Amino acid sequence: MSAASGDCKSAFERYLSTERQLSPHTVRNYLYELNRAEGLLPAPVIWPEIGREQLQQVLIKLHRRGLSPRSLALCLSALKQFGEFLLREGQIAANPAAGLSAPKQHKPLPKNMDVDAVSHLLALEGTDPLSLRDKAIMELFYSSGLRLAELAGLNLSDVHRGQAEVKVMGKGSKERIVPVGKYALAALEAWLAIRAGIGCEDEALFVTAKGKRLSHRSIQARMAKWGQEQALAVRVHPHKLRHSFATHMLESSADLRAVQELLGHANLSTTQIYTSLDFAHLAKVYDGSHPRAKKAKAMKTKDK
Repeated sequence: MSAASGDCKSAFERYLSTERQLSPHTVRNYLYELNRAEGLLPAPVIWPEIGREQLQQVLIKLHRRGLSPRSLALCLSALKQFGEFLLREGQIAANPAAGLSAPKQHKPLPKNMDVDAVSHLLALEGTDPLSLRDKAIMELFYSSGLRLAELAGLNLSDVHRGQAEVKVMGKGSKERIVPVGKYALAALEAWLAIRAGIGCEDEALFVTAKGKRLSHRSIQARMAKWGQEQALAVRVHPHKLRHSFATHMLESSADLRAVQELLGHANLSTTQIYTSLDFAHLAKVYDGSHPRAKKAKAMKTKDK
């Protein structure tokens, strides 16, 4: 490392710590990325003389080493911040990292349960109050694709049994009306008959044995318990049923706009992630059944 390089980075560290007041953890991360990039540049490294092409080569080398898109994005962020600092200090005329981009970070697809798994989960046969309550909760999650906070916040007045609808308060305090299926309605009827005998001070739809509104954590714990008791291979939680609802609706209807409305998504792009899930399912079916797909696999095996 050249003296000029060390001086630049020391000044950058002071700038991040004192003027930007970034956390020590963030400052360490930026310096680590700069040192890693420096190790891939031709020596001696004089940062004010480093150009865009050289930084691009650093990113290419890191990518070839198997660095994740997230790690590459962090490295690029450090280089851009350092370039802005050098520009601010008058040591360069333009930030060489400004026009560079890192590979897109792929969002993990939400995992859903297939129809058989959901049916098995909802086939619980308990007749005690907690079992009836939990069955109604899970039926409603799957029937209407509710978020955890939306379901936990439901009051008795939000359920319109005659119209088979429920009014929910979504993100951004936006209300929406969603339909409720016949199985969920039947489960709600069974629960409400039991709830009437509980001394409830709260108007909450789903309450504890003491009549208090059921918390988010309690709903999650009860669903995980039922997933285990029903011997499912996946961990059951509220969002899994919401994801399953969205995926199964798209598989049956292919109506992205309708599913967007039902889920309460502000942007269609948020709903479009479920088209990726549907395509993944179709691709799996294709690979397992199309004769040309089978032939391609067989040829690969034969070549080995």
